[in-house]
Amino acid sequence: MKTYLGKLGELTLKGSNLHEFELALAKNVRFYMDGTGAKVAVRGGRLYITCEDQYAEQAEFCLTHLIGIAGWALTNVCENEVETMKLVVEKIAKEESEKGAKTFKIEARRSFKQFPLNSYEIACEVADYAEKYLKVDVHHPDVVINVEVREQCYIYAASNQGCRGLPVGTSSKGLLLLSGGLDSPVAGYRMLRRGMKIECVYFHSYPYTSEEAQKKVEDLAQKLADFGLVTYLSIVPFTEVQMKIKEKAPEAWSTLMLRVCMMKVANMLAQRVKASAIITGESLGQVASQTIENMTVTEHFAEIPMLRPLVGLDKEEIITTANFIGTYDISILPYEDCCVLFSPRHPVLRGRIEDAEDIYNKLEIEDLIKKSFDEREVKKFEAKKWNA
Repeated sequence: MKTYLGKLGELTLKGSNLHEFELALAKNVRFYMDGTGAKVAVRGGRLYITCEDQYAEQAEFCLTHLIGIAGWALTNVCENEVETMKLVVEKIAKEESEKGAKTFKIEARRSFKQFPLNSYEIACEVADYAEKYLKVDVHHPDVVINVEVREQCYIYAASNQGCRGLPVGTSSKGLLLLSGGLDSPVAGYRMLRRGMKIECVYFHSYPYTSEEAQKKVEDLAQKLADFGLVTYLSIVPFTEVQMKIKEKAPEAWSTLMLRVCMMKVANMLAQRVKASAIITGESLGQVASQTIENMTVTEHFAEIPMLRPLVGLDKEEIITTANFIGTYDISILPYEDCCVLFSPRHPVLRGRIEDAEDIYNKLEIEDLIKKSFDEREVKKFEAKKWNA
């Protein structure tokens, strides 16, 4: 058997509704661990997963993608007896020494107040056994050995980064405009971290955008599902809409009109899937369509709130997150989306709402937009499971 310990982050700041967030976190873990027989518990600011050795890989996939924990570790579990703790600490120190560690520090925590020693005394008692293999360095240790005295004692060294935030499913649902670029998957992930479930919509302009471009977006949707448990991707055929824009809209307004038409589809889809907000990957000033004036025009045509979680981030910050969630290598594949292929040479930079409404009305494009919506294809993506 293996026991994993997850450290809750933001959840511990909740008040009387803390239990609801803990239940949501445990429910999400059980989704990942479905069919494994794993035992899942959340108590005292910690998440516990106990499973058979054969399911360790799935447990670690779960903890790597589970939103709502600050960190996690594979632990050694023993009884609350000092002599037993010493032996476990000695074992860990030996293993870390064999990996190349030279120095250590003990961090002890006593949540079980009936235990006779306090945290400092626990650290002093077990440190001697670690010193058989490592030297003490409380400032810059090669390894930190954690000793947590709870209903049992949990001892571990290696701690892994978690996905901070609120459990997915605690903050309604958002509809993500997902393209094949770097930004929109990161925007989706950031809203997952705020507890939102997300569904995705992708606008495909075949043959101007290739099947490879669509596959790229599907792969991005799968990456988001790994963090968000389940997501649906609506693939909307948009060729006729774009050709109508190219034919009838002023060239400088073509990208902005495309965004407006996307909003029209997003409004219909959000109503269908009961989404409370539309999510985009826009970052202020990054491209011509993302000036404050042009974003104001786009938002004017949205019927529900628009969320722009990347609005104040630069490209390096976005790339850092893309690497963390595993979307970077997919996003940089050389298959362009419809926004790029139909970009005007000199786009309007400071669009006005009244001008946008006038141009849109002259397009007489509502029937084509409704046709694109009706012809959408929907695909379902789920987080990886052990028997999949």
